Amino acid sequence: MPNNNALNVAAWVTLCLIWGSTWLFIKIGLEDLPPITFATARFLLAVAILFVILKLQKIQIPRSARLWRIFALTGVLQFSINYSTVFWSEVYITSGLAAVLQSMITVFGLILAWFYLPDEKITLQKIVAILIGITGVTVIFADQLKIDNPMAFAGCVAIVIGAFAAAQSSIIVKAKTSGVHPAALVFCQIICGLPAIIIYSFVQEGSPFAHHWSLRAIGSVAYLALIGTIAAFWLYYWILSRIDSTKAMMNSLVTPLLAVVIGAFILGERLPLQTYIGGALIICSVVLIVIRKKRIRN
Repeated sequence: MPNNNALNVAAWVTLCLIWGSTWLFIKIGLEDLPPITFATARFLLAVAILFVILKLQKIQIPRSARLWRIFALTGVLQFSINYSTVFWSEVYITSGLAAVLQSMITVFGLILAWFYLPDEKITLQKIVAILIGITGVTVIFADQLKIDNPMAFAGCVAIVIGAFAAAQSSIIVKAKTSGVHPAALVFCQIICGLPAIIIYSFVQEGSPFAHHWSLRAIGSVAYLALIGTIAAFWLYYWILSRIDSTKAMMNSLVTPLLAVVIGAFILGERLPLQTYIGGALIICSVVLIVIRKKRIRN
């Protein structure tokens, strides 16, 4: 085992905890703000804070035209498409159904890695692990898996499209942005992904000043910008550069479990049996990925 393995594990668990907590703040914010305006505010604040961090830390922003084409593509995939579909879809479908569909990130990531990353092959063990994990997420949210109107179906389709976009973005980042500082990478991606959602929010949801910016909505935006975006993606890209993409993207299976546990803890609710069963399956899936046998290299 490499000496830094414990650090990688600690960082990955921290990332899962962060993204697990964001579900609660998204739910709170959506009670007062329309979805795309909410997402726009989150990323505008995040990019402003990142700009200050880059200046203070003297982190260089890449000037390569090739890299900026990659930033543009991955920024649109990750921030314009993925996050917009998540925020928009949760207006029409349950958070549980969204979680199950978002777990498809691992499936798409496994397939895409086969094409973009020669060292990451599709194996039976990976397939079994991911299927077990998705089953675990499905068990946890079994009582929320319902589609009772056309908009709910549209929301499901949007979530799957967003999951593909997120997986594609992560694979391209790992394959083509080696050496780019994670903070600079996140900043450039958001810059490229913001215009589309700003325009959409104005056209579909009107002026941001016309909405109810309650203290809880502002607090949610602040938390999601600083912790859920800057800290999370900085950490995610750092992890992605150090471990297999499949391992990194397993967080999309663990995050829903942690979201349920965190929500229950804050609300003082008892967790149903299905949460424990689903959680056990998710943990098994993660263990299967982590303990994958290493190939002996000559």
